[in-house]
Amino acid sequence: QVQLVESGGGLVQPGGSLRVSCAASGSIFSIHDMGWYRQAPGKQRELVATITSGGTTNYADSVKGRFTISRDNAKNTVYLQMNSLKPPDTAVYYCYADILRIASMTWGDYWGQGTQVTVSS
Repeated sequence: QVQLVESGGGLVQPGGSLRVSCAASGSIFSIHDMGWYRQAPGKQRELVATITSGGTTNYADSVKGRFTISRDNAKNTVYLQMNSLKPPDTAVYYCYADILRIASMTWGDYWGQGTQVTVSS
C-alpha cells in the first residue's frame, strides 16, 4: 500500500509565502515524477509544477518565477515553495507521484488527499 500525505496549507495574505509538503510512504521501490496540481472552486484541476527524479522541473505559466518545486529523494518528499501569493492561487493543492511498487513491480500514479491554500486579506 502507498500513501501520500500533504501538509503545510493554510491562510495567507496576498504577497505572502507558504510551503506545502507531500511525503510518500509504504511499499515503494522507486519514484519517478512528483508534482502538484490545484483545483479552485468551480474549476478543473490544473497542473502547477512537476519534478523528475533527476531534478528537472516544469511550471505552469501562472506560477513561474513565484513558485519553486523541489524534492528530497531520500525522504520520498516533494515540496512547493509559494511566494508572492495572489488571491487566484486560492485552491486545494494535490500532490501526486509516479511510483513503482515493491509488491507488484508496476508503475502507478498516486495522489494525496489535498491541502487547502487560501490567499486573502
